[in-house]
Amino acid sequence: MSPTLNRRDLIRLAGAAAAAPVLSACAGAPPAPSAAAPGTFTVYWNAGHDYQAYRKVIAEFEQANKVKVNLQKYQWPDLRTRLLADFASGTVPDLVEEPGGWVQEFAISGNARSLQDFVDRDGQAMGFPADWQPVTVERNSYQGKVYGVQLHLTCNTLFHNRGMLREAGLEAPTTWEEFLAAARKLTRDGVYGVALNQDPTYVWPWLIQAGVTPYDPATGEIMGPREAAVEALQFQADLVHKHKVAPVPVSSTDYSGPQKLFSAGRAAMILTGPWDLDPIRKTSPDLELGVAPPLKHRTRATQAAGVSLFVPARAARPELSWDFVKRVTAAEVERAATAETGMLMPRKSWAELPEVQSDPVTKVFADALATAQDSSQQVRLTGQLGKWDEQLKVMYQQVLIQNQPAAEALAAFTRTAEGFLT
Repeated sequence: MSPTLNRRDLIRLAGAAAAAPVLSACAGAPPAPSAAAPGTFTVYWNAGHDYQAYRKVIAEFEQANKVKVNLQKYQWPDLRTRLLADFASGTVPDLVEEPGGWVQEFAISGNARSLQDFVDRDGQAMGFPADWQPVTVERNSYQGKVYGVQLHLTCNTLFHNRGMLREAGLEAPTTWEEFLAAARKLTRDGVYGVALNQDPTYVWPWLIQAGVTPYDPATGEIMGPREAAVEALQFQADLVHKHKVAPVPVSSTDYSGPQKLFSAGRAAMILTGPWDLDPIRKTSPDLELGVAPPLKHRTRATQAAGVSLFVPARAARPELSWDFVKRVTAAEVERAATAETGMLMPRKSWAELPEVQSDPVTKVFADALATAQDSSQQVRLTGQLGKWDEQLKVMYQQVLIQNQPAAEALAAFTRTAEGFLT
């Protein structure tokens, strides 16, 4: 069992056996994994990433290896619950898609298998790591060895309804000040200027733009400079509670709330990533979607995000798992997934594709990746990411949803984080 399990993870583990049928029913998967079952290859996958491009890979993988892929789809919190229970029981899937950050956490705890032997053998032929953006290799390595391979490289930026902005006589905002002014002008007739996400990972672009360093292991400083972190948190809360240009977010494990408001024409702007492009286009094909570069405050920057693949340490058939990794991260699969959904990819060669450079939406994202920063790297390497994320969620929702003063919530967060980081 991972030594980094936090209180919430332990609660999840305690109820995992009872919860498994419920979780699996929601995901459309069987109630318990059977990774070692002959002829079955079990993959844990995010419910939002069930692309046709990946279904094609699965069909080819099944035919080549004479197995049946058991694709179990979850929302991230449910996937983590299932995975922690598996680590405790010793019955694990063959391959896991993770939301960014878990690879190093589970490498430290001994629950992820090093892929370095496979990389040494096959890396040059598949273009790894040479064709992957350096940040994606660094965030999936530990003590000089590769433990995961990036599947998507994404970032957060500004989506806006071009028709609404045009009617209001506005251009896409570029700074926090312009953003607030636009949100005020766009809030009218049952439409909010912006919808914010309750998911705590959406706090990072704001903190990065304010110049905040989450954790400095050299000094032990947490969320410094403190006044900048307070400013970033309070700015978001004020959009909801003071300026009333955004609805109060709903606490949920589902991050799609703002996208649904945007698609329904009830919010003029959202801050999100390429994962919301496909749902918006499918549900609101007539919406005039605009995508603008990340906002600027002290700096113009955003968060490096995206998912990776890793093989559990106790996976019974790592060679088979690696074969799936190679297939699903191939350059032609990246290209197909982007064409299907607009998702961004980690290969350097992907960013140079003519269709990426010529598409006005995809190019904005591709250019923004140059300003993207990894917000949790230093915390991950302490092995305490689970505790950090739990406390971050508490703080963010206290400020954003409950309207607790940002300085007060941040002080409590810092005191708690000091207890397990320093």
